[in-house]
Amino acid sequence: MKWKGRRQSDNVEDRRGMSGGGKAIAGGGIIGIVILLLNVFGGENAQMITPILEQMNQGQSAPTEQRALTAKEKEEQEFVKTILADNEDVWTKIFAENNLTYQKPKIILFEGSVQTACGGATSASGPFYCPGDQKVYMDLKFFKELKTKFGAQGGDFATAYVIAHEIGHHVQTLLGTSAKMRKMQEGKSKAEANKLSVALELQADFYAGLWTNYNQKMNHVLEIGDIDEALSAAHAVGDDAIQSKMQGHIVPESFTHGTSEQRKYWFLKGYNSGDIKQGNTFDEIR
Repeated sequence: MKWKGRRQSDNVEDRRGMSGGGKAIAGGGIIGIVILLLNVFGGENAQMITPILEQMNQGQSAPTEQRALTAKEKEEQEFVKTILADNEDVWTKIFAENNLTYQKPKIILFEGSVQTACGGATSASGPFYCPGDQKVYMDLKFFKELKTKFGAQGGDFATAYVIAHEIGHHVQTLLGTSAKMRKMQEGKSKAEANKLSVALELQADFYAGLWTNYNQKMNHVLEIGDIDEALSAAHAVGDDAIQSKMQGHIVPESFTHGTSEQRKYWFLKGYNSGDIKQGNTFDEIR
């Protein structure tokens, strides 16, 4: 992906190297991996596992020392700032086309653990969006896990896809989609409520594809293999792929994020159509 030499957003706060505060919650080992798999790209559901983790890790203090960022970390920060700037520009344009005003979110880079308006979280939660403070939280070590543990190709555009997916959840908050989904879940069975959660996640994938379409037209950033990187990441975090990997069988009624094929389909639909009106996942997956 071509990203150097372009505008960088001021809405990135890099807390890496800073003291975490509170309790550090272990994300390593099989428990951390399972939780990471279950909550990857978790949207507004990522915080549900935090109380369980805190009970399991009581007494483990977060590191208090500070350190300087490495050259690699500084480059990662610049990349995230550039991708967020691209999201700001694209969504400002899309909202304006629909007579709306886009409100910019922030991205918080952290390591280990972090406190949010949605509660405490750790690296094990994977990247997530908190509607309470309209911020995306990311531990960039996740992307190594995405490649080594999940079997994704990796690459910078896989990271860009994940960021765009989380910004998609911000768009859903601004448009009222998330609130409507929660209202629709009231009184539903767990299986029916899960279907609505899947629709929300797939729409965020659609928005990531839509962003890719606009960003390519505006900045000509794509290189050979970039779309394949995004599709590989989407495939790796499909509910069916995760369940097959972790438990040897799949339970469709427990899906909350969509299958690998669904996630790829909706990303490509956003990318190929370039039309926000084609992203009504709630009607199409019922």
